[in-house]
Amino acid sequence: MAHATDAYVLKGGRVVDPRAGRDGHFDIRIENGLVAAIGKDLPLDDARVVEVPAGFVSTPGLIDMHVHLREPGQEHKETIATGTWSAVVGGFTGVACMPNTDPVNDSASVTQFILKRAAEAGFARVYPIGAVSLGSMGDQMTEMGDLRAAGCVAFTDDGKPVATALLMRRALEYAGMFDVPIIEHCEDPSLKGDGVAHEGAVAAMLGLRGIPGVAESIMAERDISLAEVTGGRIHVAHMSARQTMRAVRDGKSRGVRVTCEVAPHHFTLTDEALKDGAGYNTNLKMNPPLREEADRLAMIEGLRDGSVDIISTDHAPHHADEKALEFDRAPFGIVGLETCVPLCLDRLVHAGVISLSRLVELLSSNPASLLKIPGGTIAVGAPADLTVLAPDAPVTVRTAALVSKSKNSPFDAWQLRGATAATIVGGRVLYANPAVADAARFVAT
Repeated sequence: MAHATDAYVLKGGRVVDPRAGRDGHFDIRIENGLVAAIGKDLPLDDARVVEVPAGFVSTPGLIDMHVHLREPGQEHKETIATGTWSAVVGGFTGVACMPNTDPVNDSASVTQFILKRAAEAGFARVYPIGAVSLGSMGDQMTEMGDLRAAGCVAFTDDGKPVATALLMRRALEYAGMFDVPIIEHCEDPSLKGDGVAHEGAVAAMLGLRGIPGVAESIMAERDISLAEVTGGRIHVAHMSARQTMRAVRDGKSRGVRVTCEVAPHHFTLTDEALKDGAGYNTNLKMNPPLREEADRLAMIEGLRDGSVDIISTDHAPHHADEKALEFDRAPFGIVGLETCVPLCLDRLVHAGVISLSRLVELLSSNPASLLKIPGGTIAVGAPADLTVLAPDAPVTVRTAALVSKSKNSPFDAWQLRGATAATIVGGRVLYANPAVADAARFVAT
């Protein structure tokens, strides 16, 4: 493993950095944990040389802005240490963690605890997201100023929507003072009811209670309208419904400060997967649910035309015993940090939906810009957070081998093309993928 005080040069590999307008073969010199120089044929001086293998691509470190690390309070599912190691193995140098822990991250003391645990782990960087309301109960707004000062980069009651239009309006106004976004789990509770799958033919056939797409879009329309009135920033989390995509596009066309994200499972899977095998696979149960093909295609088109700003995983670990319950009783959510890169490369880049540069925007540049955090580009003097991709490496997903504490993924045995080769945080090569040929050269001898 390289130490942060080492000087070394990643030599001759392709570098894709859309914010810097860079896509070509460059050397990157890393010294004392920082990017010291970027250019062609950099002088080596006393630096160690790492010849980047042909076909590998260096990018700004990937950032996942929608992750559930579960600590404090639910350490049987995931801890900050295991979750941030899973992130590094997946190619992410930074993650933003949701506040629905136990206790909820609704006070500066919880935020400080999260940051302390993340520093002790020393893996991916962690950016806490604070709750909008105390206990995420939808009644009283949190002290956002205190949370912001403690290190929160955004606010959400994720897992449930902000309860009332008035509370959302006040939250947008208050967060606007710090120019940080409100991240919304868009869902009308009266329409969702006790639904567990997308409302449609598949749910009806399986006898499952349905959640219609308009349950998501109606709440999105409320919040986009309130962002328009207040001038605040609203971010639609884990968008899944074509009606929501239309609402976001309409808001953007009016100049509303609205952004959105899509998770890999919503652009790769539909509710038809529930019919496969023995059926009732709880690793296919997430909220919002897998929807129908028209919705999946709408997400693909949004990624293609620029309407979607970010890809996030909504990494939601659950213990195997919890997922072993009946479909109605099992918790919503799947893990996603370690499958995101292969799914995106295989189903988006190699499928010709988007370019590799656009993928870096979705997974790095845009999350950094939206949260106003370091990263998103490879800049001289900045921390050397980089992800090295092997776009053509074959991958077979083995959920039992995931390093996340939980293994609840629907992608077991999927064969994909494209992998993370190495993950570098603060100049340290934290991970070199043993399954990728030539990745071992990133580890110091």
